[in-house]
Amino acid sequence: MLSHSIWIVGTSRSGKTTRLVKQFCDWVQHDNQVHELFYTKKAKLKASTSLSWDIQQAKPGVLVLSANDDNRRDLGDKIVTNTQGKYPIRVKTPLGFFQDDIILFWPLLIQLLNLKAQFPVRLRPETEQELATKLWRSHLDEEILRRAGVNEYRLVRRILDLMQLAAYSGTPCENIAQVLQTGLEDNNVNLEPEFLASLLLDWRNWCLERGLLTYGIITELYSQHLLNHENYQQHLAKRYQVVIADDVDEYPGVVRKLFELLLDQGAIAAFSYNPDGGVRLGLGADPEYMAGLARRCQIETLMGLAPASLAQRLATPMIQSLSEPIILSSGLPPMVQSIQTTSRAQLLRQTSEVIVNAIKSGQVQPEQVAIIAPGLDAIARYTLTEILTKQNIPVESLNDQRPLISSPPIRALLTMLALVYPGLGRLVDRDAVAEMLVVLSRKPEPPETLTTPPSPQSPVPSPHSPLPTKIDPVRAGLIADYCFVPHPDHPNLLPVTSFERWDRIGYAATTAYSEILQWLEEQRSQQELRLIPSPISLLDRAIQRFLWNGSNLPYDQLAALRELLETAQHYWEIDTRLRQSKGVGETGKEFITQDSPVNTPIVEFIQLLRRGTITANPYPLRPIGSVKKAVTIATIFQYRSSRRFHQWHFWLDAGSPLWAKGGAATLFGAPLFLQDRLGQPWTAEDEELAEQTRLERILTDLLSRVSQKIYLCHSDLAVNGQEQLGPLLPLVHASVSMELETAES
Repeated sequence: MLSHSIWIVGTSRSGKTTRLVKQFCDWVQHDNQVHELFYTKKAKLKASTSLSWDIQQAKPGVLVLSANDDNRRDLGDKIVTNTQGKYPIRVKTPLGFFQDDIILFWPLLIQLLNLKAQFPVRLRPETEQELATKLWRSHLDEEILRRAGVNEYRLVRRILDLMQLAAYSGTPCENIAQVLQTGLEDNNVNLEPEFLASLLLDWRNWCLERGLLTYGIITELYSQHLLNHENYQQHLAKRYQVVIADDVDEYPGVVRKLFELLLDQGAIAAFSYNPDGGVRLGLGADPEYMAGLARRCQIETLMGLAPASLAQRLATPMIQSLSEPIILSSGLPPMVQSIQTTSRAQLLRQTSEVIVNAIKSGQVQPEQVAIIAPGLDAIARYTLTEILTKQNIPVESLNDQRPLISSPPIRALLTMLALVYPGLGRLVDRDAVAEMLVVLSRKPEPPETLTTPPSPQSPVPSPHSPLPTKIDPVRAGLIADYCFVPHPDHPNLLPVTSFERWDRIGYAATTAYSEILQWLEEQRSQQELRLIPSPISLLDRAIQRFLWNGSNLPYDQLAALRELLETAQHYWEIDTRLRQSKGVGETGKEFITQDSPVNTPIVEFIQLLRRGTITANPYPLRPIGSVKKAVTIATIFQYRSSRRFHQWHFWLDAGSPLWAKGGAATLFGAPLFLQDRLGQPWTAEDEELAEQTRLERILTDLLSRVSQKIYLCHSDLAVNGQEQLGPLLPLVHASVSMELETAES
């Protein structure tokens, strides 16, 4: 019998998602065979005898999966819009689906694994890193770190990534040592696979004893225990009769096991697959293994490359030139130009000037321009943003996740914690106090002033423009010099009158400082009387009193404050769980006990933030209303993941060797856990071939996402002063240089 499921193959922007949605609409509205299939399955599952069963009455469960959260929302919106919301769907990412079902069926796992009956708590990656470091610290001595060739932070992250990669591939934690033993035999890794695997087993068991879940543990529990359980399989069959999966080339290999189980139980499915995708290859995705599902489906190939793109004209010669530069001896077409400079600073300025001139002359609109780079450092983002913003050209930086500690309001709130709670004096100094006074004395912007639309001539405000402050930095420094009293346990702020010439501070600054001082004294008194439930409550009070105060804060500040409160809530939730279980691992090492100093979590929380491991996205995930009219700045990985499309592309650092890496670091050991070569050694030849294949996919994908012009932006020297000799250099030399074009004109 011919399968009802469909496998849609197409390149980037060839209409795969649209075809998925259309297929689902056809199923639920027109396909009588699918109605019959639903009826038969429903009858078997619920022993129904009704012969008039109808799809609209029964509302079969529909599982919709997408590769990442942004695409998940877009796909869900399209399906709901096209079906007018008549059919219930569940839209998730694969890992989100695993997590929900692990929590839903946690009582079953308690019985299967003989776990303690407690509600599970998911660990964030930064908390996972910190706790694993504490658990393993006695094993990771200087000798181990020297042999590994990396610092403690990198080594712990590598080991944790191995567990996640193994789970994504469906490999049990107990088999990691075997995979590493065969896969790392030809590599210069001086750590025994058994040692790494034993650390991971200790970590997994330690977490399960306390009901703590990481992404790796969630995936392993789902694939190794839940998905193999007959009771769960029956529930799965009842819940889902239709599967819609977009961009399965981005999914980890373990998801194929879920799909095959649903197909075996009679579900119908529609999958989309991009042979030029694989954006997350090296981060857990296994596109080749997922492609094996095509054998169980009717294959439909969307012919042709993306419409209105440069892929059809440029993809073949550009890809061929990577191995045979002579192919481009006659040069690239005029829609590909280059901007070439000696230093990177010159490159950033000239690239910005070309964009400004093009927008001001009306050749292109800001929302039609994208700047794409294999890696974007803070200097490049800042320089491009500042130059364009000063010319009234707004900028949207995709997923620009800055460390929370880089936000002045966050630093001010942490200083405030150190002044209220005892024992934190070593975490605060004179400069931190001065900054706190400046931030907490800012004058809130009245909401009504923000509702007036700016005039076309008014400059575009920078997202980091500070609000007016009552205590300027100079006065704040004077107050900190004369009124701050350092102390390891009880740092204090004295009244402003203790400053001999306090009258020079001014009325506004004196009043603001007195209000801050009075508020701090009130909080200290309440803390001594145990009237502050937790540091989270104190942070919320400070935000309400000094930062919010009924005003409309910029989005970047709101995002940072929200992330701070969510991080604090998560941190103290984990701390409470560990104190309840007394924090004893299998090694007998106690690092959190009920007798620990009461403010130790606050110290560790502040230190965690200061290490820069917590970030917040300062821009909305989705624009409200129409598309934001701004120039897009993104890395290759961010741009491809977001599935954007622009008229003009500026490929920054075109001579960088990072283009072959795909703009995202490959996790240590990732090739060892691909199903087609599980545990096989990864050689230098394999790496070279993988980089070549990855670069070909990147070029095809990016060319499918641009329609008019490409600027190859190259500087002879990188940021570190080294000469750039990346794989795209033949394209740079074969393109028309901007200087040459100017001279001829």
